Amino acid sequence: MNLSEFQTLADDIRGEIGSVVQGQRGLIDMLLVSIFARGHVLLEGPPGTAKTLVARCMSQVVDLDFGRVQFTPDLMPGDVLGVNLFNFETNEFRLTKGPIFTDILLADEINRAPPKTQSALLQAMNEREVTIDGTNYPLGDNFFIIATQNPIEQHGTYPLPEAQLDRFLFKVLVDFPDRQTEIDILMRSAGLPLGNGSGGAALRRVMDRDTLKAGHELVDSIRLDETILTYIVDLVRATRDDGEIQHGASTRAADAIAGAVRAKAALEGRDYAIPDDVQALIIPALRHRLVLGPSAEIEGRTTDDVLTTLLNRTDAPR
Repeated sequence: MNLSEFQTLADDIRGEIGSVVQGQRGLIDMLLVSIFARGHVLLEGPPGTAKTLVARCMSQVVDLDFGRVQFTPDLMPGDVLGVNLFNFETNEFRLTKGPIFTDILLADEINRAPPKTQSALLQAMNEREVTIDGTNYPLGDNFFIIATQNPIEQHGTYPLPEAQLDRFLFKVLVDFPDRQTEIDILMRSAGLPLGNGSGGAALRRVMDRDTLKAGHELVDSIRLDETILTYIVDLVRATRDDGEIQHGASTRAADAIAGAVRAKAALEGRDYAIPDDVQALIIPALRHRLVLGPSAEIEGRTTDDVLTTLLNRTDAPR
């Protein structure tokens, strides 16, 4: 696969998902970067902003197995990973696999599960395998988590631990579409029978596993110039020295950003990265990895505000 074919493939994926999901082009682009950079994504936004629908559509167009877990306060680790059950006919234990044994896992409202269940995902997200009763089970190279959380409702929710947040490549904020897009969505739905929304639409599969593997290999072939790598490191290190930030980003964050930059460059038809690639990805890649200090919180500053300030005062390579 060459860069031109890769661009065409990405456009086909955008077109298929865009035929069902309107007004979320930025979200679709971030998912594309994530899946080719082999990173997990956390989607945060109010209910009804197509977070779940986009995840389902992505699994359809890329022809991967799809699983969904609705996280609730009573969800146990075994409900996600699976359990060994005793078979009385064979007098042996047999693994009943949980929904995590899939390619794309939608972890819906992930912050509703207690910490014990959330921690069950740590190994899977980092190593793409799980350990059940002392035995390791691989999940495959295509394993990819799309997690959602609702920032509005706080009752019955548990904040994700920093160690888990650090395993997400991006945290994407999903907002409501603009007025005209909402009108277009209602106009399209007005011509369909009630209860037959776009969630049931059948999408054309435009990428199989072999094509996905070829896309991964193309992204792996992209090499970053030392100036780009230095720029990434300078931005990450700046988060550790800023007075408004209590805890800065990790080396894992810098490495993840470098991989995402390679994917973004390839998706735009380039075999090289530019500073604009870093600047476009740095905020969604770091906003969930920082802990703001008291001074920033008192002034009502958000992580996005602080990161924007860091970007503006860090010199980009020429």
